[in-house]
Amino acid sequence: MSKPYPHIIPDLNAWPINVFGKNRKLYISELNELVLSRLLDKHKDDLQSLLEKSLYLERQRVKTSPWKVDPVDDKSYWTSLTSELKEATKRNDAQDLQLAILKRIINRYSTEIVGNFNPKTFKFARKFLTFVFKAIHNRFISKGTLRLWGNREILVNRLNANGYVEETRKLFEKGTVVVVPTHFSNLDSIMIGYIMDSVAGLPAFSFGAGLNLYDTELAGYFMNRLGAYRVDRRKKNPIYLECLKAMTTHSLLRGVNNIFFPGGTRSRSGAIEQRLKLGLLGSAVEAQRAALESGTDQRIYVVPLVLSYNFVLEGESLIEQHLRREGKERYSRSRGKTSMWRQVSSFTSKLLRKRGDVTMTFGEPMDVFGNMVDADGVSRDKHNNIIDHRDYFTLDGQFQGNSQRESVYTRILGERILKSYMRNNTVTPSHLVAYLGWCCLREYYITDDVFALLKMPHEEFYIELSYFRNVTEQALTVLREWDKQDKIRLDDRLSLDVDDLIKEGIYQLGLYHPKRPLKRDKKGDIVSQNFKLLYFYHNRSAGYFLDREIEWPSINRSSSAEPINI
Repeated sequence: MSKPYPHIIPDLNAWPINVFGKNRKLYISELNELVLSRLLDKHKDDLQSLLEKSLYLERQRVKTSPWKVDPVDDKSYWTSLTSELKEATKRNDAQDLQLAILKRIINRYSTEIVGNFNPKTFKFARKFLTFVFKAIHNRFISKGTLRLWGNREILVNRLNANGYVEETRKLFEKGTVVVVPTHFSNLDSIMIGYIMDSVAGLPAFSFGAGLNLYDTELAGYFMNRLGAYRVDRRKKNPIYLECLKAMTTHSLLRGVNNIFFPGGTRSRSGAIEQRLKLGLLGSAVEAQRAALESGTDQRIYVVPLVLSYNFVLEGESLIEQHLRREGKERYSRSRGKTSMWRQVSSFTSKLLRKRGDVTMTFGEPMDVFGNMVDADGVSRDKHNNIIDHRDYFTLDGQFQGNSQRESVYTRILGERILKSYMRNNTVTPSHLVAYLGWCCLREYYITDDVFALLKMPHEEFYIELSYFRNVTEQALTVLREWDKQDKIRLDDRLSLDVDDLIKEGIYQLGLYHPKRPLKRDKKGDIVSQNFKLLYFYHNRSAGYFLDREIEWPSINRSSSAEPINI
């Protein structure tokens, strides 16, 4: 249960992202100059090759992967530039023409990428989401009634901000903050933004949104005015990638707080990220160097964030993608698809009804090198000595950038973010019963082969409640010890009586999905209607290898069930 914090900057007009939005044209101009400088440093002697490669990739993108959101002149624009580049090679001023073409491409990308922020739109979105969430929640408090305004206090209690919240709030007075969350759903950005604002009392962040999400005009309108910058994952050419990286670096230098999803995309398996894409994290290291190089004492801080749902909107489709990719010919694709609108409608209504909730856990703040920072935002090593950031960029007494050295810093930062995810993951009853339920399925058929288990008939499998109680008690003993050692966090409900805990976990896990990962049958045994989803939710806790700490007793099987021998 969370209590809402007061806003650290009550006036939206004073938020860093709004100050940036007021000067968008100037920012784009600065960004163009920065990107041009970087590209000329790298490709001064081969502009022709750089342009040819980029134009070819853009023509291929337009041909093979067009989107509704693309500019109407997309095809003609890149075709025209290709012709201009060919003509330029025949002229004496070819290099000047190449430079002019490069500038035009950079400006087109910068204008596309850079978003905006509008305080009026933000205030409307804040009221609208609060209205919708309260209406959805209170619809189920009293059956047959619809109390549109409801009780905001009850709503906030469903949206929890835990962990190092106070420490993170203080950092906004010290420097620029980069929040790096785990990523499970397309709703993550909305949910994080709403909880940051309504519960944690933090100003809005800039964040990357896939350009495909702008296909819907209404969604594009709002995201374009709520701090999102556009990311087009189809564009792989070096000019675009340089624009994207420079955008994040320069926004940090301008004091704009950012959200990076370092996993790059939603977790298809349901597991917490085990590997990160380091590009955006590298821009934070680069921004810290640039800030020191300019003579300022600006600090950039990184805060890991673990987002935890009891059920995931796209769980069915995500695990489907994961299994198809990993299983290839061993996995048979499921049929049927629900529209995204119906998924979102069902998810939001069930998320906030009865005891549905969301937990957002802030990890320990650190600097861009992965060092912990104290209450004053000062970096300290493991011996509690103060760290001078300039030392990281000094070589032979000279302050200078070094891409190879900075890539090492980025890799270390990534490793420490991953460790923070594991420490600050909050285990809920639903996570625990899903993990143990899948482990019981493995014990039932005596195999670790995921794809063999997924083919087994649901009707055969059952777990006696006494058996499940036994392994749950063992798991709780281990988890509570890990909690004392700060290896993991436990939801308050894990202190319930074990039977109540199991009941709560199964209830939460089944709130959204029609075919439940776990449920109780008429005999009181625990069964599953969907092994695939059970596996998905099991994966959330798989990285801890909790099953190795449990002594698994013999399990009863139905007379028709036989162990799988691989």
